[in-house]
Amino acid sequence: MTIPAQFDAKTTENKWYDYWMKNNYFHSEPDHRTPYTIVIPPPNVTGVLHMGHMLNNTIQDVLIRRARLKGFNACWVPGTDHASIATEAKVVAKLKAEGINKNDLTREEFLAHAWEWTDKYGGVILDQLKKLGASCDWERTKFTMDPDMSASVIRSFVDLYNKGLIYRGYRMVNWDPEAKTTLSDEEVIYEEQQGKLYFLKYKIEGSEDFLTIATTRPETIFGDTAICINPNDERFTHLKGKKAIVPICGRVIPIIEDEYVDIEFGTGCLKVTPAHDMNDKALGEKHNLEIIDIFNEDATLNSFGLHYQGKDRFVVREAIAKELETIGALAKTEIHLNKVGTSERTKAVIEPRLSDQWFLKMEDLVKPAIQSVLVDGDIKLHPARFNNTYAHWLNNIRDWNISRQLWWGQQIPAYFYGDGKEDFVVAESIEEALELAKTKTNNQNLTTQNLKQDVDVLDTWFSSWLWPMSVFGGIMDPESEDFKYYYPTNDLVTGPDILFFWVARMIIAGYEYTGKKPFTNVYLTGLVRDKQRRKMSKSLGNSPDPLDLIEKFGADGVRVGLLLSASAGNDIMFDEELCNQGKAFTNKIWNAFKLIKGWEVSDTIPQPESSKVAIEWYEAKLQQTLLEIEDNFEKYRISDALMGIYKLVWDDFCSWFLEMIKPAYQQPIDSVTFAKAIEMLENNMKLLHPFMPFLTEEIWQILAERTTEEALIVSTWPELKPFNARLITDFENTIDVISGIRTIRKDKNIPFKDTIELKIVNNDKVSTYFDSVVTKLGNITSLEYVSDKVDGALSFRVKSNEYFIPITGNINVEEEIAKLTAELVYTQGFLKSVQNKLANEKFVAGAPEKVLANERQKEADALSKIETIEHSLVRLK
Repeated sequence: MTIPAQFDAKTTENKWYDYWMKNNYFHSEPDHRTPYTIVIPPPNVTGVLHMGHMLNNTIQDVLIRRARLKGFNACWVPGTDHASIATEAKVVAKLKAEGINKNDLTREEFLAHAWEWTDKYGGVILDQLKKLGASCDWERTKFTMDPDMSASVIRSFVDLYNKGLIYRGYRMVNWDPEAKTTLSDEEVIYEEQQGKLYFLKYKIEGSEDFLTIATTRPETIFGDTAICINPNDERFTHLKGKKAIVPICGRVIPIIEDEYVDIEFGTGCLKVTPAHDMNDKALGEKHNLEIIDIFNEDATLNSFGLHYQGKDRFVVREAIAKELETIGALAKTEIHLNKVGTSERTKAVIEPRLSDQWFLKMEDLVKPAIQSVLVDGDIKLHPARFNNTYAHWLNNIRDWNISRQLWWGQQIPAYFYGDGKEDFVVAESIEEALELAKTKTNNQNLTTQNLKQDVDVLDTWFSSWLWPMSVFGGIMDPESEDFKYYYPTNDLVTGPDILFFWVARMIIAGYEYTGKKPFTNVYLTGLVRDKQRRKMSKSLGNSPDPLDLIEKFGADGVRVGLLLSASAGNDIMFDEELCNQGKAFTNKIWNAFKLIKGWEVSDTIPQPESSKVAIEWYEAKLQQTLLEIEDNFEKYRISDALMGIYKLVWDDFCSWFLEMIKPAYQQPIDSVTFAKAIEMLENNMKLLHPFMPFLTEEIWQILAERTTEEALIVSTWPELKPFNARLITDFENTIDVISGIRTIRKDKNIPFKDTIELKIVNNDKVSTYFDSVVTKLGNITSLEYVSDKVDGALSFRVKSNEYFIPITGNINVEEEIAKLTAELVYTQGFLKSVQNKLANEKFVAGAPEKVLANERQKEADALSKIETIEHSLVRLK
């Protein structure tokens, strides 16, 4: 067949992905082989492919394709997460645009809209991953709201409740007023913001006195139910037992005493708002204070806000400050830096709010997860520095608020049969709940009509923490063949930002339900940033569309560009030039392949010695690189593994090996060498396939007629064999010799077509094994070892060996003498400057040893060069 001049990435990508899919290479079923399993970090069902996904899924594909080549039964389970908050927000926004208010719909009507949205957009990101080359087992695709997945979540809740680990409590929670739901502590991001500190004056009842209190939130005065002073603070002794009047609302509140108040901080006295501050709530409970909630669920003020009812908290803040100033209750304001909690999802400022919620006790659950990672090392984080972050989170863990005030998600399986807070049962179905309720109430007349299911749903992470188990049916059927075969999984690739949200919780769940780790290794990728180190985001407009990059550079080019600079845990400073580098590598390989296929092959000509030597060297070099690659994969240095292959192919294969075996112009190559060249190219394709699947499969299939069983994707990873390391070190010396010959040819304008002689004084007694290669690549007619320097010759040194090229009539001796004399003068001047520096006692005493060693090496090199130039001048004269 005619090989195209250029590699056509787009056509090739479509062709081979369709071929792989048609032949079901990605699908896995339990068999006699050892399994290698990865579960995808499920992207949000509403999501589209971004640079972080590109990096994360490329690494997963590299691992899964390599495992496939190494003979494992490779299974990569894809899927998406229902993402309660994010998806519900998108559906609400869509409905609003259509003039529909969520509150006007029944739960069933809203969920119908949510499913319609999911069906329309849910598969977008998975289809985009196919463009990248992701070899997921698409037949195993899961969605966290699939019936079997939801059933697993409900069973988990019931099980943990029955174990006494899930409880319902009236607690201060993080409230997202935009999403109108609670958030766990981990979903709150604390940001430093500049605001104001307001100094408010509270009158003392029955007098003209007042006390001053500093607050960042003057709007919360409507919820004040006490003022607290430290009993040891002599400044306020006269206020003990008295009452104060809250400005604007005129509520009379007690002045209480508690050592919780820091005498040195602020004004020394504190306003207590139990409904809107965690610490105030504790004070309120201790002193039996009234609790007044002043906010609606969207953070507008309710009726307790008086004439500010219905207005947003931030609008009210400024209006109240003005009113307080007008009535003389605002002493002053100051600029104040404050850490403000914001919602990870909606970015809204969080409100502390008292609410009935469901919690999971974490104190005991977390212990095996700490032991396995931080003590036993059964699970390894890569890089290991993330162990400190993991330890900090898990050693300071609090009970997990698992309920959310949303409709999209798994509805909490708690059924209320009465009006009391404890009048409920927990069961997997309403039928089971009815039987439990009858038993609990001793009322056999109850029907399902008497039961009302909790309206809240479970936190999305409570679903995805079961992911490595639930995708294989392990919660519903722990004895299933799939679960017993594929679990525990092998590697997890994810971002460090969800190390606690997801990774740690999967480990906790794994040990709770199976007594086993869910995976062995966690590869934590860095963030993809722009050249200015900014995180890529739509709002900044600094994130390229991954599909546009694939269109421009090809999927293989983008994969290589990303991975060359993606060491574990380190952020990538992304530049399109990286992808261009990947594309250039693609072209380099394609051109090398075309060169080989373009050679005419002869069965009659003998194999040249230089080709035989070249093959032995390259086989050793490939084995050395393979050993390094295996070591890098073992240490999860994926970028280093790719760089090793990159150098092997670009430098060793293309720049040296092909030059060494290339036949003379318009001459055939011997069949033995050609067969070996094809074998080496095929080995290169195997090593490159996990990183560049499309290009390598294309070349592989053109090189020979292949059956479906012989496709590269299911080929065999090269086998590690013993190799002669001496060949590799000797060739490094040979490279220097060839470079020396080429430098002289270039400097003296000696065309390559003109043959030259080479005479060598072999002081180092180096191997003569590569002499045939030197002869070929230097176009040398005679290579001779001599005992003395050669007169009338150009020379250069490699270590202690001297190489002489006798002068032919092509060289102007006088010009050469002038040139060498100028070079001698320059080198002598350079040597003098170095020796002056080394003679300076102050410099020698103060310089680091590394710097001194460098200067001494410069001196030695200059002396050697001067000696060589002087010898050359003697021979020329």
